[in-house]
Amino acid sequence: MKKMMVKLALSALGLAVAGGVSAKTLVYCSEGSPENFNPQLYTSGTSVDASAVPIFNRLVDFKPGTTELVPSLAERWEISPDGTVYTFHLRKGVKFQSNKAFKPSRTLNADDVIFSFMRQMDPKNPYHNVSGGNYANFESLELAKLIKSIEKVDDTTVRITLTHAEAPFLADLAWYFASIHSAEYADQMLKAGTPEKVDMQPIGTGPFELVQYQKDSRILYKAFPDYWEGKAKLDRLVFSITPDASVRFAKLEKNECQVMPFPNPADLEKMRSNPNLTLEQKSGLNTGFLAFNTTKAPLDNVKVRQALAMAINKQAIIDAIFKGTGTVAKNILPPDVWSADKDLKDYAYDPQQAKALLQEAGIKPGTEIALWAMPVQRPYNPNARRMAEMIQADWANVGIKANIVSYEWGEYLKRVKGGEHQAALMGWTTATGDPDNFFGPLYSCTSANGGSNSSKWCYQPFEKLITTARAEQNHDKRVEMYREAQQMMHDQMPAVMIAHSTIFEPVRKTVSGYQVDPFGKHIFYQVDIKE
Repeated sequence: MKKMMVKLALSALGLAVAGGVSAKTLVYCSEGSPENFNPQLYTSGTSVDASAVPIFNRLVDFKPGTTELVPSLAERWEISPDGTVYTFHLRKGVKFQSNKAFKPSRTLNADDVIFSFMRQMDPKNPYHNVSGGNYANFESLELAKLIKSIEKVDDTTVRITLTHAEAPFLADLAWYFASIHSAEYADQMLKAGTPEKVDMQPIGTGPFELVQYQKDSRILYKAFPDYWEGKAKLDRLVFSITPDASVRFAKLEKNECQVMPFPNPADLEKMRSNPNLTLEQKSGLNTGFLAFNTTKAPLDNVKVRQALAMAINKQAIIDAIFKGTGTVAKNILPPDVWSADKDLKDYAYDPQQAKALLQEAGIKPGTEIALWAMPVQRPYNPNARRMAEMIQADWANVGIKANIVSYEWGEYLKRVKGGEHQAALMGWTTATGDPDNFFGPLYSCTSANGGSNSSKWCYQPFEKLITTARAEQNHDKRVEMYREAQQMMHDQMPAVMIAHSTIFEPVRKTVSGYQVDPFGKHIFYQVDIKE
């Protein structure tokens, strides 16, 4: 019956397979709706999963399931001895997808790479302000200052010259904002007066083409037959948008979907004992934290931030919410990221000392603070509402009245980016594995202004340190500087680091080739399914 329903739905959308052969369809129960389909504009994992992963490629990428950098649209590259000139040789014959509005007349070339970067970099580019024009990742890396020029050497060669050497630059190009778009599609949509189509009806070189999006309901993709690595084993990929983890699990048990993210930790045992499921797991390169808006009183006072950190019983949160799937965090860097300082001493849970500090800072008992809790599960936070309630109780013990606030996920992210919050539960999964991918996007002065710096923290000694570390070519010196940066964050407390989690993903046994990604992406290109 289920199969028949899927087939009817697909044929209604013009997705029937020739000759009546059954289409291989995988349904993924995703946790939320994407903000749109351009990974240059949005940083949430929900949007990345729906856009950067199925639809687009980058010049370089990570081997699935690992942090190993491999060629993608660039088949090879050279870096000058001084580390400032990168020459990328593009793969020949890479085809772009098509849709009702656009049929490509050529294969990928240097113009597409240049357009994809210049849209973000050049305020005069006609696409720069389209769809809001906020390029948080590009801007947090200060790439407009770092990139001196991007030149087309010939159709299949692009030269990027930097103002100075930058150690993480190549890994940064595997990040989602560096997805390569079709310049030809962009030109046609601009002429037609519909430039937003580029972001809502995307055209990429990736393994799946977007067919239809019904907000808060589902996303339908079909395999791109001319994909340069070969057509995907699946014919169709469906994202069934299901925000509630219990409902996702119920759908998985009934085979209404075959892969689900972010299970409730309490359900893991049941998943392990289900003969139809495999429970995949991997250490996540993530950190869940409580961001203090350091521009708003009383959180602009470092003593208040330290006191509120001391008042939180992190171990109790881990025990109650993560149920053995997380560890207490003391640094922004997860333990598996190089230069994570294992010796740094965290603040002890100490309500009495917290009370004394609050008194010292002139904070009266009964002071109110708005505590924001995200409405969706994330790899680094399986239940933000429950976590907020536990923090609320901890703060009540030291005389602070926390009022819990929440919004729909896209709205939540937008308001936090705009700095409307006082304290907000947030988190991060690295996109590159380089320590700079935590420090730069989350705590630089640039990203405090409409970027991913939810603490709105701009601290010059820290800024100087991470900027110097980014340009340093000597690995040991970078380690030293990043250790110093972690100590500085600990002392200044722009955010309370709460947890690093293990990623668990239950998968139906009919699915083969699926791997948990350490960066938190959900990749279906290499996946197959038995009907």
